[in-house]
Amino acid sequence: MYVICTYDVNEKRCDKLKKLLRQYLFHVQKSVFEGELTPHQMKELQEKVKKIILSEDSVQFYYCYNNKQIYKDKLGNDSRDLNIIEERRTQ
Repeated sequence: MYVICTYDVNEKRCDKLKKLLRQYLFHVQKSVFEGELTPHQMKELQEKVKKIILSEDSVQFYYCYNNKQIYKDKLGNDSRDLNIIEERRTQ
């Protein structure tokens, strides 16, 4: 299935959540990840997210089983490869 994940979490948990999401999805914008997951991977990811977030946090998963019917329009700057940029910062 094709998955888009967005989040709004306290900055104390933000890095931990980003690190987890990068194990499953591609980082496309500051708080947006997307990619292909199996139903098992999706359930596993959601369980791990639940262990990180608190009641004040918000994480949304949007998904569909037919990725051939997803259309995406981008306006403005192309998103940079945030995965590479974040790795450079940590080195």
